[in-house]
Amino acid sequence: MNVFVLDTNKKPQNPVHPAKARLLLTEGKAAVFRQFPFTIILKETVLDVASNPLRIKIDPGSRETGIAVINDDSGEIVFAMELRHRGQQIKNNLESRRAIRRSRRNRKTRYRKPRFDNRTRAEGWLPPSLKSRVHNIETWVNRLCRFCNIQAISMELVRFDMQKIQNPEISGVAYQQGELMGYEVREYLLEKWDRTCAYCGKTDIPLEIEHIVPKSKGGSNRVSNLTLACTACNRKKGNKPIEQFLSRKPRLLKRIQKQSKVPLKDAGAVNTTRWDLFRTLKKTGLPVETGSGGLTKFNRTTRGLHKTHWLDAACVGKSTPEKIFQIDKAVLIVKADGHGSRQMCRMNKFGFPRTTAKSTEKKVKGFQTGDIVKAVVTSGKKVGTYIGRVAVRKSGSFNIKTVDKTVQGISWKYCRLLHASDGYSYNTTC
Repeated sequence: MNVFVLDTNKKPQNPVHPAKARLLLTEGKAAVFRQFPFTIILKETVLDVASNPLRIKIDPGSRETGIAVINDDSGEIVFAMELRHRGQQIKNNLESRRAIRRSRRNRKTRYRKPRFDNRTRAEGWLPPSLKSRVHNIETWVNRLCRFCNIQAISMELVRFDMQKIQNPEISGVAYQQGELMGYEVREYLLEKWDRTCAYCGKTDIPLEIEHIVPKSKGGSNRVSNLTLACTACNRKKGNKPIEQFLSRKPRLLKRIQKQSKVPLKDAGAVNTTRWDLFRTLKKTGLPVETGSGGLTKFNRTTRGLHKTHWLDAACVGKSTPEKIFQIDKAVLIVKADGHGSRQMCRMNKFGFPRTTAKSTEKKVKGFQTGDIVKAVVTSGKKVGTYIGRVAVRKSGSFNIKTVDKTVQGISWKYCRLLHASDGYSYNTTC
């Protein structure tokens, strides 16, 4: 990835190649301002140089969102990242809390009564599990605007609808017949079955729509009776009942039968949050361009790019340059972890405290849980260098979670802060 550059007044300059950034740091002309995304700040005042206008492009997803920063004039992908949300974790936490509260009320223990009369929801309210996705994207858009010269935003807003384009007045039963019906069903199945053959698991090959219960055996065209199969598996199955075809693979049979009844929950989450995200991005004051999913796929296909979240983001909207390239192939993987829990102590399965109350002081010896640190241990049983997220203890003996393991009992004296806790964990992939 290119390195973001700030001048002495913390104003964004043109991003530079990692080699040039390394040279500036070596010569003492710059210092590290931030680790993720990697940003340097110049120590000397430079002449006013016009920074190139850049565009943030966003491909919102339920579990992962692709974000790319592109130079519209040159077509260069300056920065790319994939943001992993924690909506499902929030949902599970809320359901666990609700179950504990209900169980305590049923036992008539001393606890507040449910308040049905004074519960109001503001207009446009979204569940916390969905709103967190919007907040995550908003956070990163604001951060990137501070580190580079962002002049516009593009986001994927709606799915491609060919039938609506051909006939804007179409509605009712007519909308369920014709080209749109086949297109929507196929796209639905591609999303539901992860673009994979249900029987052999192959990907990146032509897939055919296959009836789980053959039509000759009374099967219907309902979506719950449809799956995807490669040509070989489709011919091999023929009109056999799936129980007979997979009689020697009971686990696969059970998985397919279960998956066939699963609704497209992720698509529903994206559809629910898309307009709230659009309004949030408009508040930045930057022009917001919207594009459809069909246009994103068309742009990516015509430019010969493979499917990833960040490349989908780079291809959002009509502003996509004819030629897209990236000098460095690194992509930043960002995972939302939250800012900890406000719960003072942990509960057992009956809803009663099982630990003592937490200390009100978050920091220990200048560190707090979630910080990314570098520990160089020079003596003892754990000699070595460890880089990762730290879990602090009041005693000053910390745990450090590296990429592949968790190292316990590292003294705070060996630790050096690299990146303060901000609710996210980071990784880089090429």
